[in-house]
Amino acid sequence: MIRRTALRTLSALAVTAALALPLAQGAQAATPAAAAPATAATPATVNADDDNPFRWMELDGLRADFQSMCPAGHCVRFWSLVLTDDIAQRKFQGGKFFVYAPATGEFSFFLDTDIAVRTVDHPGQVRLVDTEFMRSHPRVEVRYGDPGHPGRARVVASATTLM
Repeated sequence: MIRRTALRTLSALAVTAALALPLAQGAQAATPAAAAPATAATPATVNADDDNPFRWMELDGLRADFQSMCPAGHCVRFWSLVLTDDIAQRKFQGGKFFVYAPATGEFSFFLDTDIAVRTVDHPGQVRLVDTEFMRSHPRVEVRYGDPGHPGRARVVASATTLM
């Protein structure tokens, strides 16, 4: 119980820090260049000159997405991983989506609007932003099923760090 609470607190702090960083660096999101509209479908393979933190990962069922969010009126742009369209359109029933590192048995979180959550119900809610977690684990999987029994859950997507 204490470990779960601590992990939730750390996850929330990590998301808050990740989203607040551009604001602390001069609110670059408010400049006209940063306010350009995001493309709806950013491919998994992107220009090596950009700042996509996922470009060195092998993505299976996931794609990098550049998103805007305006919590409390301060717009922030950030990279995240979302399910590919073919995976997101599949029917899922009887479980939850969660992020799992099979090598260590650790869980991460999704960003649901501007809140860090451990599980989500719908494929369109799958949005991974915890780059530190992904960099510290060689393989991260999005699974669907019972988070209480991750070994029985179905792997629907994965991100593998290329070394």
